Amino acid sequence: MWKKFLKKSGWTDIIVSLIFIIFGIMLILRPEAIVSAISFILGGIFVIMGILKIIDYYSNGKQDNYLIAVAVVMIIVGFIIMFFADIILSVFRILIAIWIIYSGIMNLQTAIVWKDYKSRLWLVTLLLAIVTMIVGIYILVNTGAIMQTIGIAILIYGIVDIIESFIFIKKVDNYLD
Repeated sequence: MWKKFLKKSGWTDIIVSLIFIIFGIMLILRPEAIVSAISFILGGIFVIMGILKIIDYYSNGKQDNYLIAVAVVMIIVGFIIMFFADIILSVFRILIAIWIIYSGIMNLQTAIVWKDYKSRLWLVTLLLAIVTMIVGIYILVNTGAIMQTIGIAILIYGIVDIIESFIFIKKVDNYLD
């Protein structure tokens, strides 16, 4: 009984991983379209929730004054998410890029310290610091870089999870026989 359940669970994980792989590929190939679709759906959910709060406010005899305030805020947030997603994503991308560049600079400083201590790690740390700063600059100048990077991470996760699921399904046979 457990063996059948565990195998079914493993195959379910594979299907979910395939969905992740497809989503990752879509993020890599069309990041702007995916972000627009997600922001439109998420913004729409906020607007609908706000409208439902207004209906709730009037159906309860205008007793809960906080409902109207929450409803207005939800509707405003919904429209901001729907129509200004590019600005929100750009600010987020710039902040992430600055943080990555800052981390690269800090790693560069660490490489100098390692070199002063005559450590062999200084060269590896220096190379990683340079790569980190290049990645930060790339994200800063490339508008789709964040979503593409997330897409690559999701794609890698999906592939690794499929491999682990196949190993799990194979091991179930060995351990439960």
